[in-house]
Amino acid sequence: MLSSSAVFAAGLPTAYQAVVVQPTGLPAQAEFDLRPAIERARREKKALYVYLGADDCPYCRRYEAFLEQNAGELVPHFAGYLVVDLRSSLKVNAKALFIRTNLGSLAYADFQRAIGDERARMLVYPSVWLFDADLKPLMQMPAGTGTFQTVPEQLEILRLVQ
Repeated sequence: MLSSSAVFAAGLPTAYQAVVVQPTGLPAQAEFDLRPAIERARREKKALYVYLGADDCPYCRRYEAFLEQNAGELVPHFAGYLVVDLRSSLKVNAKALFIRTNLGSLAYADFQRAIGDERARMLVYPSVWLFDADLKPLMQMPAGTGTFQTVPEQLEILRLVQ
């Protein structure tokens, strides 16, 4: 289990100016409160790019390195998004991972079902969701290893090309 003082250090590169959300409720559960980010996205009239990564996930490090290496080309395309970085660990299983929104605090699988995500199955790192400011999914997203790790694939995602 995680200690209640655990802070997850890995995450999205600073060039993306992500809102970092650390989990609360450790070690029993890891709850990520999206409500402040949702309110900010509404104020700024932006969509949400929500990234769930794990500090000890090699596939997450690979995706983050890809973003770092291509920041010059990609960052301008993130301008319409409020980027949110949920910092977790592979030690946190799906039953212990909760996401708090205006709908309340939902376990990972319940959150997936509530937003209509077709991936409502086991927890996969990394995961990305694209939402409007009302937390309505903008498109179904892939997840896991090898996910959109070329610049053209990442741009298709940001442009909401199905």
